[in-house]
Amino acid sequence: MMNVHFIAIGGSAMHNMAIAMHKKGFNVTGSDDEIFEPSKSRLAKLNLLPANEGWDVNNIHEGLDAVILGMHARIDNPELIKAQELGLKIYSYPEYIYEQTKDKIRVVVGGSHGKTTITAMILHVLNFHKIDCDYLVGAQLEGFDTMVKLTKEAKIAVIEGDEYLSSPIDRRPKFHLYKPNIAILSGIAWDHINVFPTFDFYVEQFQIFVNQIEQGGSLVYCELDKEVKKVCEGARVDIKKFPYSVPINRIENGSTFIAHTELKSKETELNIFGDHNLMNLTGARLVCNQLNISDEQFYEAIQSFKGAAKRLELVKRNTVTAMYKDFAHSPSKLKATTQAVKKQFPNRKLIACMELHTFSSLTEEFLKEYRGSMELADDAIVYFNQHTIEHKKLKPISEEQVKNAFGGNNIRVITNTQLLQEELLKMNFEHKNLLMMSSGNFDGIDFKALGEKVVN
Repeated sequence: MMNVHFIAIGGSAMHNMAIAMHKKGFNVTGSDDEIFEPSKSRLAKLNLLPANEGWDVNNIHEGLDAVILGMHARIDNPELIKAQELGLKIYSYPEYIYEQTKDKIRVVVGGSHGKTTITAMILHVLNFHKIDCDYLVGAQLEGFDTMVKLTKEAKIAVIEGDEYLSSPIDRRPKFHLYKPNIAILSGIAWDHINVFPTFDFYVEQFQIFVNQIEQGGSLVYCELDKEVKKVCEGARVDIKKFPYSVPINRIENGSTFIAHTELKSKETELNIFGDHNLMNLTGARLVCNQLNISDEQFYEAIQSFKGAAKRLELVKRNTVTAMYKDFAHSPSKLKATTQAVKKQFPNRKLIACMELHTFSSLTEEFLKEYRGSMELADDAIVYFNQHTIEHKKLKPISEEQVKNAFGGNNIRVITNTQLLQEELLKMNFEHKNLLMMSSGNFDGIDFKALGEKVVN
């Protein structure tokens, strides 16, 4: 039996991988200085929750086959130092994902946006057709118990390839470590300014990613993104390349129908909408083709796909209004998501709210990237909390700065979550939609409760 210890086991990806390794038959231990829900309950259910919070050098011993280091740990972590002194094999979690999947066909989904949705689509299709696979995905998906699955039996591994750093002692982007047999690149839009201080440096990470593709592998890419197109067309000649764009589709009574071919002779009604999602779907189809899934099989499965959590997720609706929540937080994501809702419901006004929550979004020099990103909304509200800025140790920004950065007369800036909810509930939402966009939760807004009030 393999003995594996997780330093910072409470993280989203880390606790899911710990559960996956436990299910694979490994002896798993872990530690962390704080563990929140749902990680806490999920680890406790399998007796993987550490007895005490905090770090203990006694957790580290020569009997360990591997130590997995999470991003939450610091370089002076006492358990990490002990592991280094003993000469134990220390992995970042992306390194260990590769270690566990190196003999499988690895599908790696990269890009500044759409990664989780494309990964979820591929997994949905494989699951529909009962094709076993390992996976790593960045959200909890309907029909899947965990966000990570690692087995001995599966021949395929589908991996969401995040470009953020691997661990405190490994500053490489995670997706550089997976070495895909099949890669997909959905888009490049500058993000993570704290790690990639210039746009050119950020783009370079994607060039490295495509050059990590195994000899004779495949690369599926969005040709409508000029940076993606440039990176992918410049990739090695031995890599098979499959470009994609927006497929032929139509919208009728708030539903989207996608044509199977350019002849439009056959269509499939979808549960998702928006040009960005239709491009994600086409990319997922081309990946599935590489896994010997026909177009017919793909469309049969994808019609029941409802989307990944927080990706244009329907909160509540009636016949005259709807509320959606979305993970969108970067400029390109805001633009794509607001455009999708406006196009899907052309006869309804759109109230769009976004939260400045990430390090990049709250940085003075990055704010200018948001200009025009919410111009399609009829009423746009930008929310941020000064306490979050202080917590991230960033230079303060003012409401006026934010309003000027976004531009447009439709922009309002609010910095109090209670006031935000009061302002929303003053509105008459008949023939209007509400879109809430954030990688956080607007400092504790109960979306379900808000949705009930908006619709009623």
